[in-house]
Amino acid sequence: MIVVTTENIANHHVRETLGQVFGVVVRSRGLGGNFMAGLRSIVGGEIVEYTRMLEEARRHAVDRMVENARLMGANGIVMLRFDSSEIGQTMSEVVAYGTAVVLDPV
Repeated sequence: MIVVTTENIANHHVRETLGQVFGVVVRSRGLGGNFMAGLRSIVGGEIVEYTRMLEEARRHAVDRMVENARLMGANGIVMLRFDSSEIGQTMSEVVAYGTAVVLDPV
């Protein structure tokens, strides 16, 4: 599956546009992770516990999006985008979305 942030893919022609496709992940740090992050926020700098959590959430959201596109019969996704938000004070939502397409090599 070719996944890109662009509208076009070099050396490929979009034969069919299948429609929107997305993958959603909601994550929460455990009590220990929140405690460590709280301590780090006192000192300042990167909160590595949250960075890891969000990187993993993005990977899982993309994996789910790709699986949804595959079920639609796509072999590519164009215009990949991410969106994220907080749910309450303890959870983060990450959404990967794009347009599922059928590609032919040129």
